[in-house]
Amino acid sequence: MKKIAAVVSVIALLAVTAVKADQTEDVKQMHEAYQQSMGAMKDDMHHGMMSDDPDVAFAAGMLPHHEGAVEMAKIELKYGKDPEMLELARKIVAAQAAEIAQMKAWLKAHPAK
Repeated sequence: MKKIAAVVSVIALLAVTAVKADQTEDVKQMHEAYQQSMGAMKDDMHHGMMSDDPDVAFAAGMLPHHEGAVEMAKIELKYGKDPEMLELARKIVAAQAAEIAQMKAWLKAHPAK
């Protein structure tokens, strides 16, 4: 009976270790995804804000900011667990899409000089 209990304990420990390893890999992937999205957003925002036209600078800087928000929300949807945060992420994706479209259309009609 003690051998069975020991084997069950070892199996349980291995299962917990495997789950933690998977969770650790998920956390690593999540952090990498956030770092990539934030790096791209920061560089694109800075580039966009360099226009001499204040309206173009605003739109060109805000566009990658909004796109970054959508990327972060998608990361939350992939890795998140909390229902409130998942719902917020869904709302961010929907709300930002309209503003992204508006800024792209405006920038197309008002190219930087």
